Parts: sequence; structure tokens; C-alpha cells
Amino acid sequence: MSDLTRRDVLKLSAWTAGAAGAVSFPRCAAAAAPAPEGRKLKVIFAGAHPDDMEGAAGGTMARYADQGHDVVSLYLTRGEAGMKGKSHEEAGTIRTGQAEKACAILKIRPLFCGQIDGTTEVNPARYDDFRKILMEEQPDLVYTWWPINSHRDHRAVFTLVYDAWLKAKHGFDLVFCENGGAQLFTPTHYVDITATEPRKREACFSHTWYKDRPDLDLYKNVDVMHRFRGIEAGCTFAEAFVQHSKNRKDLHVPANRKG
Repeated sequence: MSDLTRRDVLKLSAWTAGAAGAVSFPRCAAAAAPAPEGRKLKVIFAGAHPDDMEGAAGGTMARYADQGHDVVSLYLTRGEAGMKGKSHEEAGTIRTGQAEKACAILKIRPLFCGQIDGTTEVNPARYDDFRKILMEEQPDLVYTWWPINSHRDHRAVFTLVYDAWLKAKHGFDLVFCENGGAQLFTPTHYVDITATEPRKREACFSHTWYKDRPDLDLYKNVDVMHRFRGIEAGCTFAEAFVQHSKNRKDLHVPANRKG
């Protein structure tokens, strides 16, 4: 794959033509390209809890980082309610450390927004606080959860990101990630993560419940999703995304799925 430019930032996937009248699926990209000449891009992956974006898009995060871009994993909370038998303070401390370790593996930077797991809020003050944190990063792209999602904290972070995008007058590109709770999710883009899947796996296993709670089958479910999206896109492992149709033209991939 040739070197990326700003105009090509999401061109991690090329599009393959389908038969007349059939659905065309975007094909996976090849191995990661070197960083483009000129300034680095700021790419933010905004999730609700430690492990959110690692599980949904860790392979893509690693690819951006390998290409020399500035990648941030933004956590709305520190996962305070995510460990049985631990106080919120104890759990938050443990899971913060796990998130920092995962980010180091992916070669990205963690950023925490100060809300509390399980009691996330969406109100005027929270909109303003979140937008300030996000816009101080001056992002080119923000990845976040698909809005039709079974987890209320995931829906909260989508709403906060979307409000910031509106207030910024679409000043950054907006891309949605899938997880097992996403509904009505039809990808517009796939990213080949075959080369970065081992790092994604290692980052996910930094969050202890991936390895200590086999009953949850967390990575097993992630692996099934990788393989399914890879089959769709023509590679071994893929992550799937929906790009907003009103993204800026200089960062927008012009081709879309056709029916």
C-alpha cells in the first residue's frame, strides 16, 4: 500500500467492485504503510471504560500508531464498577493501570475524562467538560461507539462525542465502532488487522478479566467478530467501521457500499 496522505487517512481499505446490482464490500488493506510526510494526524478512540476501544478497534489503533500518527485512547471512566469485591477506588486504580499497560502495548496514549463507571451523565455541564477535553486534543478523527448499543455508558460516550462534533461544525471526522451489543450495524469500511492482531490480543489480556474470567468468553467473542469481518472483506482478521457520511471531503473516503 502506498504512503498515506491526509486525504487518504482512512484509505486503509480499497473497494472491490461487485456484480451488477449486488452489494460491494470494501476489501481489506495490506500491511501497514509508513507514516506520511508532513504533520501527524491526531486520532482519538473514545470509549466508556478501560478495554472498550482495545476490544473494538485495537488492531486499527496499532496500525495508526505504527504509521506514525498520534493516537489517543480516551476513557470516559476508569471502570470503577467493573471488579466484584473491590471498592470503586480500588477498581478504578487497578483498571487504570491495566489501561495504561494496554496503551503501551499498542503504542498509544491514554486519556481519562473523570466520569464514574455505571453512573455516567449526559447533561449541559458534562457536554461542556467533555467537549473541552476532546477539543484540546485537536483531533482529525474520532472513533466512538455506534449509537444503537445495548450499554448505556457506551451510548453516553457516543452522545458526548456527537455533541462535540456538532459544536465543532464537523471539524473532525467521525467514525463508529462495533461491539457485541451493537444493533443495525452495517460496515462502510474494514481494516485488515492480521498483522496487528497479536498486539491487540496482548493489549486485551492486559485487562485481567479477559484471561481470569474465561466464563465471559470476551476474547473468544472478539475473535469470532474478527474472523467474520475478515471473511466479508477478504482477509484473515478485520475490524469493521461506519464512517459518517458528512465527514470532511479532505479526509473522507469517497466510495461507499452500494446496494
